[in-house]
Amino acid sequence: MQANVSSSMLKSIGQIHISVKDYDRAKTFYRDVLGLEMLFEVAEQRMVFFDCGGVRLYLGVPSSPEYAANSFLYYRVDDIGAAYDRLLKAGVDFLHPPQAIHKTDDSELWMAGFRDSEGNFAQLMCDKPNAG
Repeated sequence: MQANVSSSMLKSIGQIHISVKDYDRAKTFYRDVLGLEMLFEVAEQRMVFFDCGGVRLYLGVPSSPEYAANSFLYYRVDDIGAAYDRLLKAGVDFLHPPQAIHKTDDSELWMAGFRDSEGNFAQLMCDKPNAG
């Protein structure tokens, strides 16, 4: 019995769907502004797939209102200042600049919030080791 349970356990996120209003605008934003690698596209169904660190992001126009997703993604970055500056220069409208939101004995969690081209919320996140 235990073998069946462990083999059926959830292991990781394989794909996340993000609802979009304007397919071409969203595809351009995720590819050209965020810089994600486009894996493939099913243009006739207005679906495009990107790689984000091994998790597939699926952007699509919902076929009906009940399929619209309200996602909030957190993108891990190594240098939040550099990522913030690059995206700000690319025209991303941030809700706030990078700020420390949590501190432990070893590190601080920093975040900077923004909206994508379709109005979905997102955050850059970075764990910074404590100085000293």
